[in-house]
Amino acid sequence: MSPDTGPLGSPMSTSTTEFPARAPQHLAVSFEFSPPKTEAAERTLWETVNRLTPLQPKFFSVTYGAGGSTRQRTHDTVERLKKETGIDAAAHLTCVAATRGEIDDIARAYWDAGIRHIVALRGDPPAGMGGQYTPHPGGYENAAALVGGLKKIGDFQISVAGYPEKHPASADERADLENLKRKVDAGADRCITQFFFDADDFLRFRDRAAAAGIHVPIVPGIMPVSNFQAVTRIAGLCGSKVPPWFANMFEGLDDDLETRRMIAATVAGDLCRRLHADGVDQFHFYTLNRADLTFAICHLLGVRPR
Repeated sequence: MSPDTGPLGSPMSTSTTEFPARAPQHLAVSFEFSPPKTEAAERTLWETVNRLTPLQPKFFSVTYGAGGSTRQRTHDTVERLKKETGIDAAAHLTCVAATRGEIDDIARAYWDAGIRHIVALRGDPPAGMGGQYTPHPGGYENAAALVGGLKKIGDFQISVAGYPEKHPASADERADLENLKRKVDAGADRCITQFFFDADDFLRFRDRAAAAGIHVPIVPGIMPVSNFQAVTRIAGLCGSKVPPWFANMFEGLDDDLETRRMIAATVAGDLCRRLHADGVDQFHFYTLNRADLTFAICHLLGVRPR
């Protein structure tokens, strides 16, 4: 990236492009949630949903716990989102801990409930990220096979995952792109990336994907981070790098939540600004079931309540 720095010392483009006063009509956002585990978490989730719904996202998505551990809660949350907001709701579905028949039944239940969008993933092992993945006997062996199976059940809109910095289980970048192309060739409509902090990593990934014949939209996954220790742990498991300048932003702020949140919004907003200047017109936000940082970044992009 350019050695020039933004107001907080984070690398950024030398472009003088400003945040738009209003979002261009083609600029789209989407938001990811996790199914709540407690009554308090459920209240927080729906407060977040109510805050973000007026931004009219392209869709909401709801995660699926390791080993299918949140299967019913995911289903219930997706149905309620679609019913109460009118926004397209996408259910995450993985290959883990289930046979093809069991997964097909889950997909049919979504179709019967009016859910037409699936985020198809290989999934994490039951032990969680970083564990050894083994295909379930009689199950879908990988995400590409899952995409193909879903397309046989119904004309789902299907999103799949992409990795600007390579999936940790992939041998190299070429093998990683070949895997993404298999998912697209099987019928995927969109690629949503793992979170990242360096805009150039995404832009290189987008260019390499196009050169490999992958022509579906590549949507950057954006995670506004105020808890540096937590994101470092997650990044280590999923193959995302944490640049030194990013660590420096949060140094000495362990007991200063308010300042951390201000920095998180600024850094993520600057990342989105750089990507938007380079032609990105869709952003997918990993909200962690909190609205404030995501809402602030959307406001900076010109995405505002209508």
